[in-house]
Amino acid sequence: MNGVIDVRGLTKRFGRHVAVNGVSIDVAKGEIAGFLGPNGSGKTTTIRMLCGLLTPDEGEGTCLGLDVRRDSKRIKAQIGYMTQRFSFYEDLTIRENLDFVARLYRLRSRKAQVDRTLERLGLGDRQQQLAGTLSGGWKQRLALAACVMHGPKLLLLDEPTAGVDPEARRVFWDQIHVLADEGLTVLVSTHYMDEAERCHRIFYINEGVVIARGTVDQVIADAGLTTWTVRGPGLARLAAALSDCDGVEQVAPFGNTLHVVGGDAERLEAAIAPFRKRHGLRWELDATSLEDVFIQLMGRRTGGQQAAA
Repeated sequence: MNGVIDVRGLTKRFGRHVAVNGVSIDVAKGEIAGFLGPNGSGKTTTIRMLCGLLTPDEGEGTCLGLDVRRDSKRIKAQIGYMTQRFSFYEDLTIRENLDFVARLYRLRSRKAQVDRTLERLGLGDRQQQLAGTLSGGWKQRLALAACVMHGPKLLLLDEPTAGVDPEARRVFWDQIHVLADEGLTVLVSTHYMDEAERCHRIFYINEGVVIARGTVDQVIADAGLTTWTVRGPGLARLAAALSDCDGVEQVAPFGNTLHVVGGDAERLEAAIAPFRKRHGLRWELDATSLEDVFIQLMGRRTGGQQAAA
């Protein structure tokens, strides 16, 4: 692998609280890596260590070939970091905001750089619009434009599409894939399953520990779950009854169906056998979804041990 990110054993403590515990991540050039996990799991802390905003208490490795401990200033100059919160001047236009960012980076041919970025991100027709009047999707596009204008080699995105409508999220991800095809490496944290499925690989972190990694197909396969889908009347009562059965580890409603999930196929089938005789219910052995896996992972206590790479 041509590793843009290659870190091992990153650990960060805040007082007695261990926010990140021995995290190891490797991301190749041009790869889109998804970083997933519940709130407070350590995603943002890890991203801030990678971009030089926080110094690890333990661990080592490189980001863009630079030491994450010693070379934080040089790392910062070569990355784009997009936070959850819109952080640009709302009383300035799109062009004025980008011009300000270009000044911060001391870019040469500043006007040409701004013009090129406006065109590249499809912002040209709105360049004179005040940032404060933009919708969430357009604010997101402005933030992305500001992150890539200086030509970074690595893009770190911390839940960039939170609160953005589905159409704007799809446009955003189309742009991310174009940038990755051009050689830009991306690490993005997200809570959305459809976004996770658009990543080349994913890392799942819980309680500061990476407990699953790989392609979406690999993560689903490694979970070893069996999923049954149930359709029919009285699903709420059925869910309550199934949740107490040995061998049933998840019962989750999905629209007009239930997903019934277990880690031991034989125990799960024995548990649901009496219910499959009920009139009007249709049971089908189904493919396990990424959401089924993540619900399972969210309930798992890590015990301080990281899954093997």
